[in-house]
Amino acid sequence: MAEGAAGREGPAPADAAAGGEDDPRGAPDAAPADALGARRGGALPAAPGTPADSEAGLLEAARATPRRSSIIKDPANQKCGGRKKTVSFSSMPSEKKISSAHDCISFMQAGCELKKVRPNSRIYSRFFTLDTDLQALRWEPSKKDLEKAKLDVAAIKEIRLGKNTETFRNNGLADQICEDCAFSILHGENYESLDLVANSADVANIWVSGLRYLVSRSKQPLDFMEGSQNTPRFMWLKAVFQAADIDGNGVMLEDTSVELIRQLNPTLKESKIRLKFKEIQKSKEKLTTRVTEEEFCEAFCELCTRPEVYFLLVQISKNKEYLDADDLMLFLEAEQGVAHVTEDTCLDIIRRYELSEEGRQKGFLAIDGFTQYLLSPECDIFDPEQKKVAQDMTQPLSHYYISASHNTYLIEDQLRGPADVNGYIRALKMGCRSIELDVSDGSDNEPILCNRSNVTAHLSFRSVIEVINKFAFVASEYPVILCLGNHCSLSQQKVMAQLMKTVFGDKLYTEAPLPSESYLPSPEKLKKMIIVKGKKLPLDSDVPEGEVTDEDEEAEVSRRMSGDYNGEQKQIWLCRELSDLVTICKSVQYRDFELSMKSQNYWEICSFSETEASRIANEYPEDFVNYNKKFLSRVYPSAMRIDSSNLNPQDFWNCGCQIVAVNFQTPGPMMDLHTGWFLQNGGCGYVLRPSVMRDEVSYFSANTKGVVPGVSPLALHIKIISGQNFPKPKGACAKGDVIDPYVCVEIHGIPADCAEQRTKTVQQNSDNPIFDETFEFQVNLPELAMIRFVVLDDDYIGDEFIGQYTIPFECLQPGYRHVPLRSFVGDIMEHVTLFVHIAITNRSGGGKPQKRSLSVRVGKKARECTMLRNVGLKPIDDVFRAAVHPLREAIDMRENMQAAVVSVKELCGLPPIASLKQCLLTLSSRLVTSDNSPSVSLVMRDGFPYLEPLGAVPEVQRKMLAAYDLMIQESRLLIEMADTIQEKIVQCQKAGMEFHEELHHLGAKEGLKGRKLNKATESFAWNITVLKGQGHLLKSARQEALENVKQIQLAGPACGLSRAPAPGGGGAEAKGKRSLEAIAEKEGCEDSAGPRPPRPP
Repeated sequence: MAEGAAGREGPAPADAAAGGEDDPRGAPDAAPADALGARRGGALPAAPGTPADSEAGLLEAARATPRRSSIIKDPANQKCGGRKKTVSFSSMPSEKKISSAHDCISFMQAGCELKKVRPNSRIYSRFFTLDTDLQALRWEPSKKDLEKAKLDVAAIKEIRLGKNTETFRNNGLADQICEDCAFSILHGENYESLDLVANSADVANIWVSGLRYLVSRSKQPLDFMEGSQNTPRFMWLKAVFQAADIDGNGVMLEDTSVELIRQLNPTLKESKIRLKFKEIQKSKEKLTTRVTEEEFCEAFCELCTRPEVYFLLVQISKNKEYLDADDLMLFLEAEQGVAHVTEDTCLDIIRRYELSEEGRQKGFLAIDGFTQYLLSPECDIFDPEQKKVAQDMTQPLSHYYISASHNTYLIEDQLRGPADVNGYIRALKMGCRSIELDVSDGSDNEPILCNRSNVTAHLSFRSVIEVINKFAFVASEYPVILCLGNHCSLSQQKVMAQLMKTVFGDKLYTEAPLPSESYLPSPEKLKKMIIVKGKKLPLDSDVPEGEVTDEDEEAEVSRRMSGDYNGEQKQIWLCRELSDLVTICKSVQYRDFELSMKSQNYWEICSFSETEASRIANEYPEDFVNYNKKFLSRVYPSAMRIDSSNLNPQDFWNCGCQIVAVNFQTPGPMMDLHTGWFLQNGGCGYVLRPSVMRDEVSYFSANTKGVVPGVSPLALHIKIISGQNFPKPKGACAKGDVIDPYVCVEIHGIPADCAEQRTKTVQQNSDNPIFDETFEFQVNLPELAMIRFVVLDDDYIGDEFIGQYTIPFECLQPGYRHVPLRSFVGDIMEHVTLFVHIAITNRSGGGKPQKRSLSVRVGKKARECTMLRNVGLKPIDDVFRAAVHPLREAIDMRENMQAAVVSVKELCGLPPIASLKQCLLTLSSRLVTSDNSPSVSLVMRDGFPYLEPLGAVPEVQRKMLAAYDLMIQESRLLIEMADTIQEKIVQCQKAGMEFHEELHHLGAKEGLKGRKLNKATESFAWNITVLKGQGHLLKSARQEALENVKQIQLAGPACGLSRAPAPGGGGAEAKGKRSLEAIAEKEGCEDSAGPRPPRPP
C-alpha cells in the first residue's frame, strides 16, 4: 500500500498535506503554482534559471508567431483567447511504436518521470518504475522507506484516464493540467487515489493500458512475454507469409515482402517498408536482401499498428488484445451512439472486417480488423441519414437556404476569364440550384453569354440552356432558378424566350402566382421545375413591350460609385414573351423593410449587393430575419472583387438570406463553407432554416452575442487524436519531404458561436502524427453551426495548407470517427484522414453523447434568455405572467436531473460525455463484496430501476448509491410531471397568440407608436419564442430521461445486478419486458394530463 502517497477518492484527510514525502521542505522539485502551463508533448517548465527557461522562451516566441489558418478574423469571437503556435519537444517516448501489452510493460519497467498531484494543490516530480516481477510500482526520490514508496499492483482497484477524481476536480491548478495527460490509480478498500500527470498523452496511455493489463491478469500467470509470438495476429501473419513463401524455405526476397505488406496496407510507401527491413536487419547485425518470417511479422506490426487505435482497443476490450461481440456491442452503443445493436450486428461487422480466418470463425476482431473498421464508411464522421433528403421539403421556398452560384459561366476570375459551359456543368453536378445567365446580343440574331471584360470567348445562349436542360436534375430533383441578366435587344429577347420554351418544355415553370396565397410554393411541389428570375412587365397591361429597371447589378454598382449618379436606375426595354416566363421570382428593387412588408408581393424577390446586405444586416438584423421569413433575398459578391474572391456566406445565412451567390470557380475557405453546408439533406441544394428563423411569430437577431431564446446551447467536445498520410503541401519546397503538421478546429455560425482552437505542432511526421488534444466549444444555435477542420504545415516562412473538411453541426456522428480531408480545390484525398472523437452534451455534462436536445446551465445570461419580457399591454402581460411559474418549474426540473446525472458520472470517475450504461458497468465493478459477489441488486419498482443493498455496505458505496437514487428520483419527477407543466406552457403560448392579430390595434389604443410599438412587438415575439422553445426542451428532456431509464434497465443483466426471479413471479427477463412496456406506454401517453403518482421517498 502506498502510505500517504495518494489522495482519497472523496474528501481529503485534514492532514494530507503535512510532513512526510509531500512536505514541501522535503521536496525541492515540487512544481510551482504555474508549472502546468505547458501542453502535452512538452516538458513542464522548471524554476527560473534552469534549462527550461529556453523552452519557455521558445514557447513565448511561438505564441507570438502569426498564423494564416484562421478565417475568423474577429478576436472577440474566439472563446479561449486563441492559443498560438506551440513547440512540441517530444512525441513518442521512444522510436519504437507501442503495438502490444509487452511494449507497454517494457516501457513501464524502464520507467519515466510523472507529476504527482496532491489535494493541497502541490505537484511533485517523481520517477516511476514497474518492478521486474510486475508486482509493484515504485517512485523516487522519497523521504519514505523504500518499501513504503511503492504501490502493490494487487491493491489497485481501478485506473482512470483523465481528470476524473476529487483530487483533480478540486485542485487549484486543474484547469492548467491537460486532460489527456492525466490519469489516476485507485487503490485500497477506501479507493484512495494516486493522481498523476504524464508529459504527453502517449505516455499516459502507455501507463493506463499497461496497468489495466496487469490488474486484469493479476490472478493469472503473466506469461504474455513468452507467448507474444502465438497471438492470433501473429498466427495470421505467419499464415500470410507461408502462403507467399512458394519455396517453403522460411525466407523470401525483400521485394516480395515489400509487395506483400503493401497489399495488406496500400497506404504505406515502399521506401518506408524497405527502411524498416533495413533497421530490423541492422539491429541483428545482418546484411541480406532476404526476409525471414519473424522479420516480416515484426516489420508489419511496427509499420501497421497505430498506437492510438491499439490503446482504444485495449480500453474497450477490458484489456484484451481483441474485441469479442460483447465488447463491440458496448463500443457501438456507448461510444458510437448506435441504437438497436444486436449480437448478430456485431458478428456481421467482425466477419466483414477481421482479416484472419480464425477471428472470423471464433467471432473476435483483432487490431488490424478493428483499424479497417474504424477507417470504413461505417465510421465516417458524416451522418449517413443526411446523405439522403432528410428534411421537410413541403415548406415555402423562402424557408430554405438555396445553393447559389455567381457568374456561373466563368471558370476563372471575372477580369479576364473566358465564358465556359463547364462552369454550368460543374455547378449543377455539385447540387447548385441557382445559376446566373448574363445574356447579350450576338451575331446572326443568336444571343450569347460572355464575360464583358473578355468578349472574344463567348457561349451561345442555345448551347448553355441545352447543357442546363441535360444536367439540371442530375444531382438533385428540386427546382433550379435561372437568374437572368438581360442585356439583349427586343428581337433577341424573343429568341431567348422561344429557345427556353423549346429546350425546357414542360420543365419551365410558368404558372401565375395566386393572390389568395401568402407564401411561395414548396420545393416538393416544384420538383423537376426550372424557374426564371428576372424583370416582368405589369400584369394589368397588354402592351407587347415596355420599360423596366435594368437588372445589370455590376453596372448599377459602378454607376452608383461614379460622381454623376443621381439616384435613378437605368431603364431597359423588355418584350412580353420573355416577361411571361417570369412568374414566382419577379425581380424588384429593395427600398426599406417597412415598405416591403406592406406592399411587396410574396412572389417578388430583391437582390442585394454584398456591401448593401452587410449594412442592412448590421443596422436592422431582426428586420432582415423577419423579412426573409416570407420573401426570397439574393446576395451577390461586390463588384470590387475583380479576382472573383468570395464573400463569407455565413454572414448572410445568419440573417436568413436564402440565395447567397458564391464564385464556384474560386476555391478557398469561403467556398469550403458553402460546399460543406450543402452536403446536408442529401446534397439536394436546399437546406431548411432553423424554426426560430421561419416561424411567423418568433424573435431572432443575426447579431446575437449570447444564448438564443428558446434554443438549447450545447457543448461540443472534439478530441483530435491523430492524422493519417498527410501529403506534402503543393508548392512547398523549403523542407523537402518533411512536414510539421498541426490542426485548427473552427466553429462557424452566429457571432456567439464563432471560435477557433489549434493543436500543438508535431515535428517531422506526415504518416501518423499523434495530437491527442481535446477542445470544448459552446454552440448556441446548433442548426446554423458548422465545424471546419484544417490541417497546415507549420513553417516560419508561412504555414502551408495540407487539407480541410467542413461539416454542418447537425451532420456530426458521435464517437470515434475518421474525417476525410479535402484538397484546396475541394477534392477528397485518398487515404488522407484525421482520427477524432466527437461528443455532444448539454453544458452541464448530462445527456447521451448523441443527444442534442436538452437545455443547460450557462449562468446568468442563459437564465435571462428564458425570462419573459414586459410587453407594455396589460391584457397580454397578464397572459404571459401565468407562464412564469411553469417556466421556472420546467427549467429547475431539467437542471436538477442533469446535475444528478453529472454527479453519478463524477463518482464513477467518468467524463461528462460518458453514457449511463458505462456508469452502471463501473458501478457494478465497485458494488461488490469481499468474495466479488454483487452487494446490491437492480430492481424495477413502478417501472423505474432502483439499486437495493443486499446487506451492509461501506461508506464509499453508500455515497454512490445515494447519488444514483437521487438521479432516479429526479428523472422520475421529470418523467411524471413534464406533461402537466408542458401543457400549462402551451396553453399560455396559445392564449398569447390570440392577441397576435390585434397587437398593433391594442398598441395604438394604449397610445404606443413608433419605437415603443416596435419594442412591444419585439417583446411579444420574444415571449412566444421562449414559451415555444422551453415547451419543446421540456418534452425533449422527458424523452431523454425515459431513454436513460431504459438504458440502465437493459444494462442491469449485463452487469450482473438484476435480481433473481421471485417465486411464482416470473423470470427477470419477463419482469424487464413488462417494465419496458410500461415505460413505452408512458412515452406514448405524453399528451395526457391526468394525475401523477407521488414522488418516491
